[in-house]
Amino acid sequence: MATLTAARRLVVKIGSALLVDRNSGDLRAEWLHSLAADVAWLKGLGMDVILVSSGSIALGRGVLGLPRTALPLEQSQAAAAVGQIRLARAYEEALAPHRITTAQVLVTLEDSEDRRRYLNSRATLETLLGLGAVPIVNENDTVATDEIRYGDNDRLAAQIAVTVGADQLILLSDVDGFYTGNPSDDPEATRFDVIDRITPEIVAMAGDAGSGLSKGGMKTKLMAAQMATAGGCAMAITEGSPLNPLKTLENGANCTWFTATLDPQAARKRWIAAMKPRGEITVDAGAARALEGGKSLLPAGVTSVTGDFGRGDPVAILGPDGRRLGQGLCRYTGNEARAIRGRQSSDIEATLGYPGRAALIHRDDMAL
Repeated sequence: MATLTAARRLVVKIGSALLVDRNSGDLRAEWLHSLAADVAWLKGLGMDVILVSSGSIALGRGVLGLPRTALPLEQSQAAAAVGQIRLARAYEEALAPHRITTAQVLVTLEDSEDRRRYLNSRATLETLLGLGAVPIVNENDTVATDEIRYGDNDRLAAQIAVTVGADQLILLSDVDGFYTGNPSDDPEATRFDVIDRITPEIVAMAGDAGSGLSKGGMKTKLMAAQMATAGGCAMAITEGSPLNPLKTLENGANCTWFTATLDPQAARKRWIAAMKPRGEITVDAGAARALEGGKSLLPAGVTSVTGDFGRGDPVAILGPDGRRLGQGLCRYTGNEARAIRGRQSSDIEATLGYPGRAALIHRDDMAL
């Protein structure tokens, strides 16, 4: 069974009911400060931590005096606009005593479906983590419509976990794991400690999307588990209401772990290798040796570029003899790549007229 402290990079999803009192609409400050202490403890162990947090609409609707019932889209977006400020401030104030910098990252479903936006999101999150910050990610409810919404933060958290190559995802929920049935309806329902494979029988146990104990129900949590584990990320469902919920989990709290068969990097490279290339980049002998040594592909080592591809599209990488070395996600369009081929990274801005990334294809976005 996985242990929390074994993670190198951790994503934690926090539901609205954990952060906001259902009756008063006020922030549950004591609980949030206990979570902040847990985050500081994990970062002290050398771990990267990302929080995927609900709560903006729940906080904003109380400030605006909106009813607790389902809101029309415009009122939900207005509540989110007010609540996002308060949510970000609450996390900042909770983590500041631990000398942890927070960052707000707002995303929509389009950001993961569009490769250019996906690469931008990934680069931003990687940079924030590299600088020691804790990103607070939420769906951008102020602009998202039903057509571009995730609709639940379980799947959003799984997408973020896969995007950043996390090895563990924790869903802090109002239920302490995945059961054979709804335990509030079925006294015979039993909890799984570990699920190694999500079978059709397991899927049937999840029921309908709206029938679970929390928003979206167990169905969305299972969908999150399928997404996360396919990306090499183990996932746990555990009850989040106790103070210090992450330490409580590490100390043996009830939960269900969904195991991953691949590590995140291997899963990502398999995904990249399975894509259909949109173009070809030929490299010289020096660049080929550098790639084989695990380096990123720099423009200086490129001899030719073919194809009309966009930023983030997969391209085949060919050696000087035309032999296919692998493929990767290019950080430039085909026209941009042709313009900077053979040039030093320091010359990119002068060539294109704007600053660019040093690598044409980063080693993390490459499958050889």
